[in-house]
Amino acid sequence: MTTLPPPATELSADEARRLALRAQGFLGAPDRRAGVRGVLRHLGAVQLDTISVLARSHELVPYARLGAVGRRTVDDAYWTDTHAFEYWSHAACILPIEEWPHFAFRRRAYRNRPHWNHHLPDGDYDRVVKQLRTEGPLTATDLGGAKKTSEWWDWSGTKVAVERALMYGEVVCVERRGWKRVYDLAERAVPAALLHDDLDDTECLRRLVRLAGQSLGVGTRADIADYHRLKAEQVDAVIADSGLVPVTVQGWGRPAWADPAALETPPRGRHRTTLLSPFDSLIWERARTERIFGFTHRLEAYVPKQKRVHGYFAMPVLAGGRLVGRVDPAREGRTLVAKQVTLVGRKAAPAVAQALVEAASWVDCTDVRVERVETPELREPLTRELARLLA
Repeated sequence: MTTLPPPATELSADEARRLALRAQGFLGAPDRRAGVRGVLRHLGAVQLDTISVLARSHELVPYARLGAVGRRTVDDAYWTDTHAFEYWSHAACILPIEEWPHFAFRRRAYRNRPHWNHHLPDGDYDRVVKQLRTEGPLTATDLGGAKKTSEWWDWSGTKVAVERALMYGEVVCVERRGWKRVYDLAERAVPAALLHDDLDDTECLRRLVRLAGQSLGVGTRADIADYHRLKAEQVDAVIADSGLVPVTVQGWGRPAWADPAALETPPRGRHRTTLLSPFDSLIWERARTERIFGFTHRLEAYVPKQKRVHGYFAMPVLAGGRLVGRVDPAREGRTLVAKQVTLVGRKAAPAVAQALVEAASWVDCTDVRVERVETPELREPLTRELARLLA
């Protein structure tokens, strides 16, 4: 492991929090001219997920930073004119197309992987690639069917083959149709100047560590590794040459690194008040969220209903640079339903009401109904503020 220089900068916990908020696009005026594509490049990755309550997570991420951006605008920004590609980063993510060369290390690792969970029948891979070459772009259904049975995990040989080709980098997703991936050959979809695996693993990792540090503002080794799901030893091997600088953060109790550009000017500007997707990169890593915000959050969509504490898709509420509550939303016609609301103190009610009304307007709802407030005495100030904003 490379010996690092001693930290030259000591940050307070509050300074680290503000650096993180600015790096994630929640502090200061958003760059509306760059729009959704600017958000994607600023964050470096936007996570995809099948769950859709108010909207899908990849729509909620730019909404949280830009406000009521059109949902069609979001999809067009990701999947037209080859501005982005889908790949495995923090999870399944949308990534800026210029980062294609820097995921060569992961494509190589997949090609060399000895064991897989899904069996790939002989001949299916070559058949799928040939069919895409002559008929593409195509969905898995177009290629011959995505599943053998109705079970979500029971993929057909066709689906196994095309997903394997995507992981190898021979195939890319060029759009989504009804949430189904539409596949085409990478040689047709990725700009020729970027379509290569020339960079060695070290150069790829150095770039991704640097990008993670820029997107986080400041983070521990675990924070930086988690951003693109790198291994700790991969981070250790390149962090000294990544351009990030070592810092100490009061109360963190572990080494940290920061983007030097972020340290040049103190974070200032307007804070966003908004609902956050549980898959938002501001709160991806639970330990980091607890360390920065003193707020414990867990996605409960995959928890049995009787064991849920805050609800199926509880969305944290960000206001004034703090996480001030959470809302488990639903929609009934043109009413946004707050099935369960948690407020961190009475002063959180106006911010949570504002976040609910703005989100309702974005998804074309004209009313907001609150079903349950975790602290009953806080129900009245919340509903009063909602009535004022909706009047």
